[in-house]
Amino acid sequence: MSRYRGPKLRITRRLGKLPGLTQKTSKKTARPGQHGKTLGDGKKKTTEYGLRLEEKQKLKFNYGITESQLYHYIKEARRRKGVTGLILLQLLEMRLDTICFSLGFAPTIAAARQIVNHGHITVNNKVVDIPSFQCQINDVIGVKAKSTSKNIIENNIKTINFIEPPTHLILDKSKLEGTVKNYCDRNELLLDLNELLVIEYYSRR
Repeated sequence: MSRYRGPKLRITRRLGKLPGLTQKTSKKTARPGQHGKTLGDGKKKTTEYGLRLEEKQKLKFNYGITESQLYHYIKEARRRKGVTGLILLQLLEMRLDTICFSLGFAPTIAAARQIVNHGHITVNNKVVDIPSFQCQINDVIGVKAKSTSKNIIENNIKTINFIEPPTHLILDKSKLEGTVKNYCDRNELLLDLNELLVIEYYSRR
């Protein structure tokens, strides 16, 4: 499946708030589709499969990843020691585009992916243009020493909705640099998600 490029508010009406996808909110309250109003406001699918599917879709749309990418992260999380659901979220949060979003370099993860693709972001003083790049603890995420790159990031930081980045990241606004100090804290995630249902969704694969 290719990356989703359709209407974003339609997705948030179905799945709820997805900060990585869009900061906008829809005026409509019913779920999308011809049966949205008949189901009632906010009513979700009642089957267990339907609930698991929606949680999985939340991850896909929020982080802007494909089905094959998500399955790759699931397999990697299973391979590592620890709680699989937490490790999955940590892997996604350590992506370069997600970290740029968390630092306030971009208003959404989709926008962060674009600035990474265009070569505006550096990791340990080296330009990295791969959004899925896995950052490590103590990595320094900076901005390319170019006026256009700095202007883009400075404008985004000024207009960002979030006051401070999460505690596992340290932002130096004067240098436009962020440092990864630790893995993310589950309680600080902006996405409302039950990751156990995602693991259960892939349990038969």
